[in-house]
Amino acid sequence: MASPASDLPHCALCGRPMLPGSANLHHLVPKSHGGRETVQLHRICHDKIHATLSERELARDYATVDALRTHPEIRRFIAWIKRRPPGFMGSNRRPKR
Repeated sequence: MASPASDLPHCALCGRPMLPGSANLHHLVPKSHGGRETVQLHRICHDKIHATLSERELARDYATVDALRTHPEIRRFIAWIKRRPPGFMGSNRRPKR
């Protein structure tokens, strides 16, 4: 018998199941840079991307999920978040620049 979590969509970044209400659409290339393609991510994963990378960096160097996973801070975040339950929301604060 399949578990209920296996029937749910999964986050494109961390791979954990997404519970209802936990999904955000992420433009791989920001809309401000002409992007249209989106992927579903947990809110916390989406927030981490935008707390870590500028729109220019996203458009220039991190316009795919595979590229995002290569960024050192995002890679550490994924390793950390994979140990959390699917419903974990947490928070990401933008660094003061």
